[in-house]
Amino acid sequence: MIKKFKPFVKGYVKEALLSPLFIIFEVICEIFIPFIMAKIVDEGIMQNRGVGYVAKTGALMVAVALFSLACGAFAAKFAAKAGMGFGSNLREKLFHKVQDFSFSNIDKFSTASLVTRLTTDINSVQTAFMMVLRICFRAPLMLIGALAMTVVISPKLSLAFAVSVPVLAIVLGLIGAIAFPKFKFMLKKFDALNASVQENLISIRAVKAFVRSDYEKKKFKDANDELREASISAEKLLVATMPFMMFTVFATIVVVLWLGSKEIISGNIEIGLLTSYVSYSIQIMMSLMMLSIIFVMLVISKASFQRIEEVLDEKIDITDGENADNQPAKNGEIEFKNVCFKYNKNAENNVLSDINLKINSGETIGIIGGTGSAKSTLVQLIPRLYDVTQGELLVAGKNVKDYSIKALRNSVSMVLQNNVLFSGTIKENLRWGGENATDEEIETACKIAQAHDFIMSFPDKYETYLGQGGVNVSGGQKQRLCIARALIQKPKIIILDDSTSAVDMNTDASIRKALKENLDSNTTVIIIAQRIASVCEADRIVVLDDGKINAVGTHEELLKNNEIYQQVYFSQQKGVAE
Repeated sequence: MIKKFKPFVKGYVKEALLSPLFIIFEVICEIFIPFIMAKIVDEGIMQNRGVGYVAKTGALMVAVALFSLACGAFAAKFAAKAGMGFGSNLREKLFHKVQDFSFSNIDKFSTASLVTRLTTDINSVQTAFMMVLRICFRAPLMLIGALAMTVVISPKLSLAFAVSVPVLAIVLGLIGAIAFPKFKFMLKKFDALNASVQENLISIRAVKAFVRSDYEKKKFKDANDELREASISAEKLLVATMPFMMFTVFATIVVVLWLGSKEIISGNIEIGLLTSYVSYSIQIMMSLMMLSIIFVMLVISKASFQRIEEVLDEKIDITDGENADNQPAKNGEIEFKNVCFKYNKNAENNVLSDINLKINSGETIGIIGGTGSAKSTLVQLIPRLYDVTQGELLVAGKNVKDYSIKALRNSVSMVLQNNVLFSGTIKENLRWGGENATDEEIETACKIAQAHDFIMSFPDKYETYLGQGGVNVSGGQKQRLCIARALIQKPKIIILDDSTSAVDMNTDASIRKALKENLDSNTTVIIIAQRIASVCEADRIVVLDDGKINAVGTHEELLKNNEIYQQVYFSQQKGVAE
């Protein structure tokens, strides 16, 4: 595990090394201070060597203490810088890994869980790293140094630690073994709480529209209560370590004072040395307490380490091949050859089965089918958002796996069912389709998508700021902006996945007409729609049923020969008539 996380210290190695170095000097000074104090008591006071000796030795002790303080401050500074840098590198790597995930990789982790791993888990690991740099160096060094001094002063009194130290080690080990799985369970409850919050905030308008605030409050309370119970169950074990540590510390000191007083009476030890011995005893026990604190942090962070490691170790199943072509597709020809697909390779049934379909470059293809007929899944295979399970999928005569992912997706522009806009201006959102797009190109795309007029009605026009998810525009406006963004990319293939469902039929017709008149003749257009009116003018229409192609033909051919198409058409015509 340490080897796996070692690269994330890159750029902060100097700070990670300087912090322990200053800690070494700090510990040496702190171990030296009780020795100087003993000199003041035994030689300066008991042997009456005068005020000058006491003042001179006292000044030395103050100087050592100040130097120790300075070393501690520098150690803390460098540890904090290294820890923050480590956390930043780890967070960046984790985010980049998630960006490379395919849809199937993302399906393995919930969004809420990934958010928790990028925030709570990394913060836990980052804090543990800082504490390791400081306490994991300081405590053992202090423990060893102080123990050595106690043995030098009085081997007999040092026997008290032969009992207390092993007892503490055994108890801490047992508590850690029991607490770890409880903390792992607690982090899963964090995921559930984040999921509840995220879902509520994203869907807050629906919650208010259906007056479901009370239900959402109860759902949040349940998740919060479960997290509280899991946290209490985990923390109460570790909380028990502190009273036990304090009891052991004070019990050991009482034993040392009791045995030490006897040694003074017997003349075997001087008062100053006993005083320094008590100081060293306190240093030993404080070192053990610090080790218990870092032990607690490591138990908590171990669960976080494992959750972060799961993401880092996740094998990305859609990657570029060794000889991937970085050139975009030459045209918009698409061919499915005996294609089958299932989301889980171990699943018994395919989502798509025996798909054989050739789409010529420049064709407009409509796809219709009932809910769950895998219309969206079919088109998501084209830009390799998922990979086919069996068979072969070609774009411009070449297997999609032979393109680099960037080249393929730059050739295929897709407007998803869930229209996603980001915080920023309309122009910034549109430039997702092409970061170097000119104002003229942006305006042309918006006119084709029937978005230009409503954009110009806003006071700030193309500089209008959109809230997160485009909350300050309507559903139909959002869809048109997403279509314009896809057009700016100038793809060879454009896929509209039910992307005009929120616009009226006249606007829908205007968009289709503008696409036909303005797109390059070699640009293939695939339209997935629920309304037959949206696809009836397509060159061909594909009817999907239960993940299989039921029929392919023109509107007239399907209306004459295909039962599913007839049912959809007449049901919609009846609805219009009514």
